Amino acid sequence: MPTAARDIPSPNGFHPGDLARTVSSSFGTLDLSTSPTATFHSPNNSFGGPPRTSAKQLKPFATSDIKVLLLENVNQTGQTILKGQGYQVEAHKSSLPEDQLIEKIRDAHVIGIRSKTKLTANVLKHAKNLIVVGCFCIGTNQVDLKFAAENGIAVFNSPFSNSRSVAELMIGEIICLARQIGDRSNEMHQGSWSKVSNGCWEVRGKTLGIVGYGHVGSQLSVLAEAMGMKVIYYDVVNLMGMGTAGQVPTLEALLNGADFVTLHVPELPETKDLIGEKQISQMRNGAYLLNASRGSVVDIPALIKALQAGKLGGAALDVYPNEPGANGPTFNAELNDFTEDLRKCKNILLTPHIGGSTEEAQSAIGVEVADALVKYVNYGTTIGAVNMPEVSLRNLTQDEPNHVRVVYIHKNVPGVLRKVNEVLGDHNVDKQMTDSRGEVAYLMADISNVNTSEIKNLYQNLEDLGSRIRTRVLY
Repeated sequence: MPTAARDIPSPNGFHPGDLARTVSSSFGTLDLSTSPTATFHSPNNSFGGPPRTSAKQLKPFATSDIKVLLLENVNQTGQTILKGQGYQVEAHKSSLPEDQLIEKIRDAHVIGIRSKTKLTANVLKHAKNLIVVGCFCIGTNQVDLKFAAENGIAVFNSPFSNSRSVAELMIGEIICLARQIGDRSNEMHQGSWSKVSNGCWEVRGKTLGIVGYGHVGSQLSVLAEAMGMKVIYYDVVNLMGMGTAGQVPTLEALLNGADFVTLHVPELPETKDLIGEKQISQMRNGAYLLNASRGSVVDIPALIKALQAGKLGGAALDVYPNEPGANGPTFNAELNDFTEDLRKCKNILLTPHIGGSTEEAQSAIGVEVADALVKYVNYGTTIGAVNMPEVSLRNLTQDEPNHVRVVYIHKNVPGVLRKVNEVLGDHNVDKQMTDSRGEVAYLMADISNVNTSEIKNLYQNLEDLGSRIRTRVLY
């Protein structure tokens, strides 16, 4: 019985003569010994966990035809999973300039990035074969999510795998700021001995204010309480606090009541300059500000003024409005015009966006995102996608050899389901699921007793519908 599947080419590359070769290759001399099994580390899903070995392994192409482009030194765990599927994997240690990225992305079906690579509409419009993006990090603001969705490109990320690493960095920096360890260390490196206690504090008994009580904020809350800190938090939604942490009704209330303020919010229009001159003035005299979210969240020139004036006792920044694309001596005034003044401030910790940069976090992220990519490429599953409706069907089995899985991404307009079901109506639809998200809708259907001669017509009839964004047929 065949265990492979192929993605019928898009109109951009569809040649009727290729279909015979494609179908023959799938249903003819297929070597089952090369079909990958789902033995990699795959998180449980709502349908009972990872595919069992008896599950029918759907494949969108011959596996060697899948081209994966990985940038920014994606962890080896992720590379191993993708290579284990038989995909062609090309990995680079850094991001690429836009012109090189456009050239590299033209033939890629899958791209994996971290935070430095910018997948703008201008870049994505050149990616004619691209079906999915994997962000091996928390944030997805480096991807034009709307353009990707409108062109049938799913985007996945890792929303919590590095939460512990970021929380631990915050704890370390809170202690370092309270004890002025950064300044003392710099002085010692310069040969100066300065043993002082003035302005140095224990963190026990102090109040930590957490802005954004999500995965990182709640982890930090637990660690801070274990060290004897009182925790308050502010979030735009009502959330139950961990331990004895208490939610406050406004950002101002948090700023008024905290000795240390940490920021863990996404980059949105509403969070741009969330902490500016007005908000800093509402903080306690001598308080500390730490930002491990996004560089646009803090008005850094206003922060510099507060540090210079002695309003704040110190600060820690791990993110910046503009960040270098690669390691090296590039953190300078050409990147951000405030850089020189920032570097001269006392008791400020500056780190190069390393919140999630631990071996444990990167390994977990590699597994989580690579698994999501495999499930999308091989099975069409969108669970965890940030720009698509979340849709999944139970796995096909070896007892269902003549089944086809249809994935139809379309514009969310009236009448589409009626037209789609007219196309599928001549076949037995075993299971079907559809959902919408904004202007994009996603439909999956498993159809039984479909022979190879019918696949082309099935695909083409769906492609001819005016609502179509992308059609995939897996078998």
